[in-house]
Amino acid sequence: MALGATIFKAELKIADLDRNYYHDHALTLARHPSETDERMMVRLLAFALHADEALLFGNGLSTSDEPDLWQKDLTGAIDLWIDVGLPDEKLIRRACGRARQVYLYTYGGRTVDMWWNQCRGKLEGTKNLTVYNLPPEASSAIARQTQRNMRLNCTIQERQIWLSDGNESALVELITLKSLPPA
Repeated sequence: MALGATIFKAELKIADLDRNYYHDHALTLARHPSETDERMMVRLLAFALHADEALLFGNGLSTSDEPDLWQKDLTGAIDLWIDVGLPDEKLIRRACGRARQVYLYTYGGRTVDMWWNQCRGKLEGTKNLTVYNLPPEASSAIARQTQRNMRLNCTIQERQIWLSDGNESALVELITLKSLPPA
């Protein structure tokens, strides 16, 4: 018998001073049986960084055809594709062909360095891809805030992200591995 997803609830208060976005979100996250707390919380962080009423969680690990998060326009075209982890470069290039913008949030310390060294050359030509890496201490700190029912505050200012559960705060400073070319 296959294990089902574990359901987590999050009340997320976002104060994004960089985008002038101030909103509260009541989120339901389904954690796949093979997903870690760390990965789920990186998905939640990615939601906070791109928060919008139209941003939705995808099937992610369950389906290679869907991202962890996505946002579609009114015609059904994919505006934003967000993945977490270290996906195969072919899946990333396919996502870049399907979506207007693709963001990838990696984590995992040295594993990221090895993965990026293998993928970098194949992904440099993609014009709509941005890749960020979370330092291991940051992804571990946000993973420690995992609870079945969470109340989190996220403050974003000048590329610094503070995630707090009321007891513990974690500072996340993303490392840019690949950014969009200048406009």
